[in-house]
Amino acid sequence: MPETAATTTDATLRSGPGRLLVAVYAVFALAATARGTYQLLTRFDEAPLAYGLSVFAGALYLVAAVGLARAGRTSRMVALVCVCVEMAGVLVVGALTLFWSAGFPDDTVWSNFGSGYLFVPLVLPVLGLWWVLEVHRGDRRETAPTS
Repeated sequence: MPETAATTTDATLRSGPGRLLVAVYAVFALAATARGTYQLLTRFDEAPLAYGLSVFAGALYLVAAVGLARAGRTSRMVALVCVCVEMAGVLVVGALTLFWSAGFPDDTVWSNFGSGYLFVPLVLPVLGLWWVLEVHRGDRRETAPTS
């Protein structure tokens, strides 16, 4: 039976680098959401912006993980939007924590460009963007009409 673009994309997403990328996104989703939620519930008055951003980042990581894990145009678009928002968040919050530290009395996942997480939050959206675009390029090659 010939392999279709959908099955090839499914196989690509469920193996090797794709599986690892989704796993890292899932771990970061759990870590950021759990930490931020705990901080919001126990120390809200200390740094609500920082803790709220951590919860937002965790939710974004979760949606990105699902988008990256699933095949299909809609899932790719969801993942692409999430990864772009994530990149903007890391860059903006990272810069703000350097130049306006009073606004961030406690760390977020994106503080100082993710230094508290070994800069993984800075590298992750780059890898996510590359992966989404690479899988999309593969889909276009496989579905292109042959003459």
